Amino acid sequence: MRTKWIVVAVALACAGVAQADTPAKTGDDLRIAAILESLGKVRSIASVSLSPDAKHLAWTVKTNGKPVLEVADADGRNARRVTASKGCSETGATWAPDSRHLAFLSDCAGKAPGVEEGRQNDIHVADIAGKAPPQRITHLTGYVDGVEWRPDGKALGFLYVPNATRRASATAAAKPQLGEIGVEGIEVQQVATVDVGGGALRTLTPAGLHVYEFAFSGDGGRIAYVAAEPPGDNNWWIAKLYVQPATANGKPTAIVDTTTLTGPLKNLQVAVPRFSPDGSRIAFIGGLMSDQGSTGGDIWTVPAAGGAAPVDVTPGIRTTPAWLAWTAADRLIVGEHAAGASRVSRYELPASGDATATTLFEVPMTIGDGRLSMSLSLSADGAKAAFAASSFDKANEVQVADLSGQAAPVAVTTFNAGLKPSWGKAESIAWKSEGQDVQGWLLYPANYDPKKRYGMIVSIHGGPAAAVTPRWPGVGYGGAPLSALGYFVFMPNPRGSYGEGEAFVQANRKDFGYGDLRDVLAGVDAIEKNHPVDDRRLGLTGWSYGGFMTMFGVTQTQRFRAAVAGAGISNWQSYYGQNLIDQWMKPYFGASVYDDPAVYAKSSAINFIKQVRTPTLVVVGERDAETPAPQSFEFWHALRAQGVPTSLVVYPGEGHGFARDASRRDVLARALAWFDRYLAAPAP
Repeated sequence: MRTKWIVVAVALACAGVAQADTPAKTGDDLRIAAILESLGKVRSIASVSLSPDAKHLAWTVKTNGKPVLEVADADGRNARRVTASKGCSETGATWAPDSRHLAFLSDCAGKAPGVEEGRQNDIHVADIAGKAPPQRITHLTGYVDGVEWRPDGKALGFLYVPNATRRASATAAAKPQLGEIGVEGIEVQQVATVDVGGGALRTLTPAGLHVYEFAFSGDGGRIAYVAAEPPGDNNWWIAKLYVQPATANGKPTAIVDTTTLTGPLKNLQVAVPRFSPDGSRIAFIGGLMSDQGSTGGDIWTVPAAGGAAPVDVTPGIRTTPAWLAWTAADRLIVGEHAAGASRVSRYELPASGDATATTLFEVPMTIGDGRLSMSLSLSADGAKAAFAASSFDKANEVQVADLSGQAAPVAVTTFNAGLKPSWGKAESIAWKSEGQDVQGWLLYPANYDPKKRYGMIVSIHGGPAAAVTPRWPGVGYGGAPLSALGYFVFMPNPRGSYGEGEAFVQANRKDFGYGDLRDVLAGVDAIEKNHPVDDRRLGLTGWSYGGFMTMFGVTQTQRFRAAVAGAGISNWQSYYGQNLIDQWMKPYFGASVYDDPAVYAKSSAINFIKQVRTPTLVVVGERDAETPAPQSFEFWHALRAQGVPTSLVVYPGEGHGFARDASRRDVLARALAWFDRYLAAPAP
């Protein structure tokens, strides 16, 4: 259930299913092609790292189709490439504590046997002050991610899946479900280390635990990590927080197990564990999260030695912290969602009682350094931060912020300075729904004329624990291309979303499709009061949870005249037994489908299928583990039986997040064409 909606269409070329025809070229298709071409021009930034002494930056930026590593002064000047490689991908740049050495991943070694997705990454280290080329210090055969320097600078830690056949993520395409299911082929991600001078890889964590993220203590002697028993794709939602010595065969101690707690953290999720500078306690994000990687909740602390219940130090706040880092014994820097914007705050933690927050800056942008959601690369003293940021009107650039005051961040690169949006301006919209404050984003049509009336497409984000924050779209993502085609695009953050506090995030538990849909429709009404929207030309779309909301929405109202449901869920009861991530469902539904089938039936679109009149395009990946293709087949089949105009398109080999550019482009083109077909303005 991902945060992004990526309207996806895929042609299934396997036995018994004909390959979908490419849509015929028309005048509208040519406009769509121009939009896709403009989206493909952006130079994306994969990672950003600020040296601990705050004198240098490193980033990986798309160059000739591949991300390459560059270093520069802290103000962005004197940028230069670190390697002379050609045709290789370089990602995950991170500075050593000495501010001289730089570690990064490169796939120049070529393709690893058995790995389906791309080529083999290995860890390289460059001495920026020297003239020698970077040194390859690993020879891996598997998936590697999350490279971090040990605090002494003598070794690197990382997440590793030996002999991996796929990326370690539930959004990656699932392996074919063949043979005896659930018995063979389970891949486990562990924490490993390697000395900077080279040598053998050392595995730190047990083979019986799948690790999702980790952090070193300040002295490098311990690691804290979030882990669960395999399979890793499914069990993140019941993962525990562990601490163990940073040595091979170190014994782990579970210090937070939410399944055994009482109180507000019971059966919820934990993420982003970080040791305090003295190593005595750990801060982490805890809350209701529907996806690994889409982090949000309150800030909690717990003794690093365990033996005490975790304490919520931010109860009742009206923001959603997503990432944190200690900068002093009683101070955290926090990246948080704030009503559709990105906020960076300083939290002071007293010896007892609740933390107090000071906003350092807030921007209507999406920010991050490429590691975790809303993560920042900080200087050693916590006074400077670097990250990449984009908005609806500005494509990605590296930005630097002075955190010692409350100054706005400053862009230090101009990779995408020449790009201009082909869509309309963005406006933050706020409204009341059943006594709650709700926020969303409205994109105006391109070449907006206030004397004209326009159709509007409502795009609901995935998750549901996620939020729409402004960002420059990539091919296959977001509502901006629909705006470029001449529509208002409304992207609401209804109940269940981040940005209004944990109570708001949890407000759709056992109520999928009801309260959140009322929030969305109230937002549509609020917009129509002040904007020239033609209510007879409303569209609805979304991906993942947004795909469910699309399927369910057209069964609850006939207000929408066209819909595109991406990777949706039509029947929660059958879905429970089909997906490979069923652990996420109990916190939301309160019980398994076998213990309380009624709560699942209540929100199943298939049970209200007779009420649908809206033409609906249904799209999904063939090997989607999160929202399996049978859910889309079931909805499409039911629409056909009711005589509702529909089309189902499935792409071979794709998972929940599409890996191929061609798939993403085709999906977006089909979605744009579908809306243009059914929501076109009437002839004058």
